Amino acid sequence: MQHFVYTSVGSAHRQTGIPHFENKWRIEETVRGLEFPSHVIFRPVFFMENLISPWFLNGDRIYSALDPKTELQMIATEDIGRFIAPAFTEPERFNRREIDLAGDAVTMPEAAATLATALDRFIEYVRIPIEEVRKNSEDFAIMLEWFDRVGYNADVKALEREFEFKPLTLEQWAARSAK
Repeated sequence: MQHFVYTSVGSAHRQTGIPHFENKWRIEETVRGLEFPSHVIFRPVFFMENLISPWFLNGDRIYSALDPKTELQMIATEDIGRFIAPAFTEPERFNRREIDLAGDAVTMPEAAATLATALDRFIEYVRIPIEEVRKNSEDFAIMLEWFDRVGYNADVKALEREFEFKPLTLEQWAARSAK
């Protein structure tokens, strides 16, 4: 059986206005239009690994334009693999499904505190003006503004029930990643 598995981005189907999300949506439309005998589309949210990249973590600070009260859904990349693996062994179970994937939701100050504990060093959250982000990337600024206004909406509890495992929380991921 031909079975096509595509990994998109969380909320691509929600008309976010975020350019790279909209591009992923167009690819999803193409996948559906190609009429594969079987296909599934997975939509992971923000990767936990992004937090330790220079886009966010610099020295002892996590920088972002997100409101400190905004909870951002996120997922460990290893959990993406755990969610997707059954699609290759049970294609009929996933045929024509579209599934948003997340494992946790935290604010940026909570993320900074979690990383500080795991890395055993001081890390604080610093909110920067969205205009500073926009100078480097209009796309990224639009995404952060959307996170503050709307945000992802993956159903983590439903994922746990269906896939029969609990994805890593940020705290678990950080503790493992710091080793």
